[in-house]
Amino acid sequence: MRSWALMLVVVLPLAAEAQDGRRTLVIGTSQYPSNLHPNIDSMAAKSFVNGMTMRPFTAYDERWELVCHLCEELPTLENGKAVRETTPDGKHGVATTYTIRAGATWGDGVPVTTRDVLFTWEVGRHPQSGVSNAELYRRLWKVEALDQRTFVLHDEKLDYNYNAINDFRLIPEHLERPVFEQDPATYRNRTLFDTDPTNPGLAFGPYRIVAVRPGSEIVVERNPKFFGEPPWFERIVVRAIENTAALEANLLSGEIDMIDGELGLAVDQALAFERRHGDRFTVLYKPGLTYEHMDVRLDNPVLADVRVRRALLLGLDREAINQRLFDGRQPVADSSVHPLDWVHAPGTTRWPYDPARAAALLDEAGWRPGAGGLRRDAAGAPLRVVLMTTAGNRTRELVQQIIQSQWRQLGIEAVIQNEPPRVLFGETLSRRRFDGLVLFAWISSPENLPRTTLHSDAIPSEANGWSGQNYTGYANPRMDELIDAITVELDREKRRALWAELQELYAQDLPALPLYFRASPYILPRWLEGLVPTGQMAPPTYRVETWRATG
Repeated sequence: MRSWALMLVVVLPLAAEAQDGRRTLVIGTSQYPSNLHPNIDSMAAKSFVNGMTMRPFTAYDERWELVCHLCEELPTLENGKAVRETTPDGKHGVATTYTIRAGATWGDGVPVTTRDVLFTWEVGRHPQSGVSNAELYRRLWKVEALDQRTFVLHDEKLDYNYNAINDFRLIPEHLERPVFEQDPATYRNRTLFDTDPTNPGLAFGPYRIVAVRPGSEIVVERNPKFFGEPPWFERIVVRAIENTAALEANLLSGEIDMIDGELGLAVDQALAFERRHGDRFTVLYKPGLTYEHMDVRLDNPVLADVRVRRALLLGLDREAINQRLFDGRQPVADSSVHPLDWVHAPGTTRWPYDPARAAALLDEAGWRPGAGGLRRDAAGAPLRVVLMTTAGNRTRELVQQIIQSQWRQLGIEAVIQNEPPRVLFGETLSRRRFDGLVLFAWISSPENLPRTTLHSDAIPSEANGWSGQNYTGYANPRMDELIDAITVELDREKRRALWAELQELYAQDLPALPLYFRASPYILPRWLEGLVPTGQMAPPTYRVETWRATG
């Protein structure tokens, strides 16, 4: 188990509460990052902070178009910077050439170079490093440094996202190499991003971390070495307040200036807040690719039966939840693919609210009505499942209680066991230490292939350093084939057909129970301008230098 006593131990004096003529912005969020390493554990709270201190080579912008951030030009087959090639073992691959932005420098003055690219690749593909995006690094069979700023990625697969290296997130070779080489197997617990997070050499974005309060607050200040336009705000404080009621109270009292949309108030809370305080704040509802669902522990003997999983979904009135709690703003999900995404298959099997059908499936699976109103198996054991979510998130806890009540009507007992987000995401999910179902959300990008969540190679284990996000343990050979086929299919219409089959297989197998796609409500002070939500996994902080106060 990771020791929090060893993480984020460098604490400097925190930012003053005064707003310095509005040159300080205080942001409230409901989660604190489990760690700050850009490649270890995927977590929206960390992406939000890292968006201010780092930059990806490529990312999808608010128009869902792929753009360069750290690179100078996007390589394509058309402009010749991407070239088809055959790998040494005969595979159809691609070589893409990128050039690091001129002037890119780590916060300690050391230039960002191809040495960092090569080192990041080395760490990412090491079997014991424990990075979350290991699949990307391992499929790169060679990385070639042409000079200090230009490099070529040799990918063993020519796929439809061949030039999107959004997850190739640099780490500083001059600082992290000694830590990594000391012991790769324990690197994830000793990285400087957690043991020395205020080291200026860890940042090359518009800001750098200057102070931390573990579990509570991260303070960033302008990075004088940033290669782009200097940001308008001198200092930004990201304050984690895990209880959403307290988050709202802090906003109204002036302790924070705004609430993040991805990890702040849920839609129902934002609707109520807007009715009461819409004259003081701007509330932006950004529909997007945040998929709220319940991951299922598939090797649990009860949940391993697909009939039980289908009955659980049929026993939920998800549309009623959408209408009553969210004013119809959060459409019911049939899979992890959003209806606005061009690969969405409208003909995918749906599981509407049908308690009679759910009861019939449970009967068929051997769970009959019994004593105490609970269904029981032939041995008399009750039908009981553990249901977890992020403690302190009022809306999730309310949805959880509705789920518990509706399942109880079917004779199913849902035992609620919630944990703080940093524990749930940092240990329980990442190391598969849950027993039943976990309610949380994935934030994705357009046409985001669920390789890390559905491919059997992405099941976290001690053997692979707990990399991957297939927390359910889902392993279906056909799903693996579909993911692999979509990866290399460049023809748009052929890819659409493969996506349709993938969504249907997901709907039939139900490795996770879909709930709805979340709208992200950003609650902003009326004097803040320039913040543009993306509606997908690229955080708005990728353009934090455009934020400013008016008036």
